[in-house]
Amino acid sequence: MDREVEGREYLAQHKIPELLYHLSALLLYHRPDRPREFLIKTLEKIKFAKLTGMEYPNLMDESNLDAMFEMLDVAGQGYISLAQYKGALESLGLSSQDEIYKETDLITPIVFKQDV
Repeated sequence: MDREVEGREYLAQHKIPELLYHLSALLLYHRPDRPREFLIKTLEKIKFAKLTGMEYPNLMDESNLDAMFEMLDVAGQGYISLAQYKGALESLGLSSQDEIYKETDLITPIVFKQDV
């Protein structure tokens, strides 16, 4: 196997592109005066969250997620389709939980907020 393919597999296995995307989004959202210090603190929070099972630092708060869900649920039914859910995750740079849901599943606000 050539080194480039091996490198891509390594990055994908450890979800490095998603991590870098998330860190970049946090930087652009918060625009701290000391970006390196901010990144270090954020990585420490992520490490702590993994060790303790607490929540990761997020770009969006619950009100942002509620607003996003409401935009997707234009009919106000209280659920969205799996396709809408996947599209929302993709637009946020997140991977979908394809292995968990079937095409016929309806995604509620609670599920949406847990996964995002």
